[in-house]
This record gives sequence, C-alpha cells and structure tokens, in this order.
Amino acid sequence: MKYEIILLDADGTLFDYHKAEAYALEATYKYFQIPFHLEELKKYREINEQIWLDYEQGKIDNLSLRTVRFARLFAGRKRKIDLEHFSKVYLDFLGEAGFILRGAEEVCWYLSAKYRLVIVTNGITEVQQKRLQNSPLKKFIYAMVTSEEAGCSKPNPKIFAYTFKKIAYTNKEKALMVGDSLTSDMQGGHNFGIDTCWYNPRGQSNDSGLQPKYEIRRLEELQAIL
Repeated sequence: MKYEIILLDADGTLFDYHKAEAYALEATYKYFQIPFHLEELKKYREINEQIWLDYEQGKIDNLSLRTVRFARLFAGRKRKIDLEHFSKVYLDFLGEAGFILRGAEEVCWYLSAKYRLVIVTNGITEVQQKRLQNSPLKKFIYAMVTSEEAGCSKPNPKIFAYTFKKIAYTNKEKALMVGDSLTSDMQGGHNFGIDTCWYNPRGQSNDSGLQPKYEIRRLEELQAIL
C-alpha cells in the first residue's frame, strides 16, 4: 500500500460549498429582513471568490475577510448594516449547512478502512467544525486542520507541516493531497513535497504549470487509484 495518509480539501471536494453558501446567504437576508434575489448571490460569489484568493496570497487575514466581503456587497446602499452582526449570523447559518457532494460519503467510507483521512481546509474553524458535525462524513474523518488553527493557509507548506505534527506523522512519501483547487490544494501539496490528486469535475484546463500526479473527474475514481 503506497499511501497511509489522505489529506482532503473540504469545500468543493467533499462539501457542496455553493449550496451551503446560497442557503446561508438567503437565510441571513431573511433574518435581517432584506429582500433577496439571485443577483445578490451572484454578486456575493464574485466578491467572496476574490476575497478567498486574497487570503491564499496573504493579502487579507482570517478575521478581516469575515466582514470585508459584506462591506463590499453592501457598499453604496442607503441602509446601514452592522457588518459584524451580519457576518456572525451568516456564519451560524453556514455552519448548519453540512451538504456534501455526490460520492463523498461512499468514497470516505471506502478510504477510511485503509487510510487515515485528514481534512485540510482554509475555511473558518467554527464553520468547518459545525459543518463536519452536521454531515455524514464525521465518522470517517481522523482529524481536521483549518488555516485559522494552523496560523497559515494553503498553499503555504507550513499548514501541511502543522498537520503532520498534529497527527504525529512524518513520511511525506506516503501522503496524498486531494482537492479541487490548483492554486491552494495542488500548489500547497507541491510546495510541501507530497503527491497530489486534482479533483476536476468540470474538466477545466490546467494552465498553472503544475502537474498533479493524478487527475480525476469523479470522487469515485479515487477507489481505482487507491
């Protein structure tokens, strides 16, 4: 057996973040009695995607991103929003949304019998812990590390070093990183010197210059590889 540890990204790999995001945003708008339209969700997703890219690159910290994204969303509106309160309510709803992607439960069940499964995520600790607790994946996951906990985010190799220390593991040759992001998961695994598997369900082109060891379109393909 070549691998012993499988490091898994959370959002976009195991969890359906788009579904969770839509659920949480609509619920928060209703809580604050703000009219919700699909255009609001589209605008928020564009803002949030850029915010998280900035976070990967160290341009914004974990605490600031919580409110900055909503400051940009509500910029120029007459109604003043308590951004900290809005963010707290949003994160509470997001934590409820333990929606998983198709195949995630079956694959984790299969892999957990042979490997230690460890989630490594850039997501906010309180949210990711609640979402894992509210999902059927909890019983299969050996440990979870968040960037907030580690003090750095993917693709910084220090988050992987922190993960190895947390689970008392040292052999990079027997670890595999699986994730949907070239810029954080694949780049991070490459930076740390471990094998990588790019989960690419939409068949996106790879213009990054990185060459993951494996590429899959469906999570179930991991069973054939492993």
